[in-house]
Amino acid sequence: MKPLLRTTVLIAVAGGLVAAPAAAAHAVSAYPATPYGLTGKQLMAPGQYLAAAQQPRPANHHGAPPAARPDAPAQQQAPASGPQASGPKAARTHEAVEFFWYNCSHSARLESPLTNWAARHQSDVKLRRVPAIWVGSPDEAEQRAHARLFYTLDRLGEVDRQQAAVFRAVRDEHADLTTEQRATQWAAAHGMDAAKFRSAYHSPEVDRAVEQAPKLFSDYQVNELPTVVVDGNGRTSPARAGGVENVPAALDQLVADGNAGH
Repeated sequence: MKPLLRTTVLIAVAGGLVAAPAAAAHAVSAYPATPYGLTGKQLMAPGQYLAAAQQPRPANHHGAPPAARPDAPAQQQAPASGPQASGPKAARTHEAVEFFWYNCSHSARLESPLTNWAARHQSDVKLRRVPAIWVGSPDEAEQRAHARLFYTLDRLGEVDRQQAAVFRAVRDEHADLTTEQRATQWAAAHGMDAAKFRSAYHSPEVDRAVEQAPKLFSDYQVNELPTVVVDGNGRTSPARAGGVENVPAALDQLVADGNAGH
């Protein structure tokens, strides 16, 4: 993990957040609800990450990433009113938004458990991935390049097939995928058309998505990588959950809390 992110984790350790694995109920935290869409399938179809990144977002800005807040129960929605209030409750689809970085060891370790968790919840959860760009950090340039790679893969419909492979290349093989030439060579070696990859790499859609990513990082008040936010309200992360292996259980709790308040 890079210095800044490692420092974040060390601070969490010093604060007692990463002691023995905590119960899932203590691994979540409530933040102000935001009106993000809660429909869709388990994973977005090709190109939908780009479309989602360009949707209007709340006007408020949070500035620099804040200090971690104490854990608290997820905020519940107000009960329905009117004629439908007494009828059967409609099945609710939740949105889980993961902020990750290809060169973050914890993000790499969470990739497989998170994908498996989303597969188990494909009927009631839509998983959306957002490449983190932490403005002002010493890793910002690398994060921007990795965000461009991610959105290029999305434009080509290759995210689901290549996400784990990119993590392996960056974390295990120490591949530098921060330039167009190196990213294109890697893509071609993994079965993608080099010309199509180059075209997508500098497409207006990818440009806009990369420019939007830092605002998403700020709007969601992310202060640790990886972080997963459910319904724009509750969140968890390795530090909050007591380890990467406990994140899926914490997400289950967040989804259950959301259902209870529906």
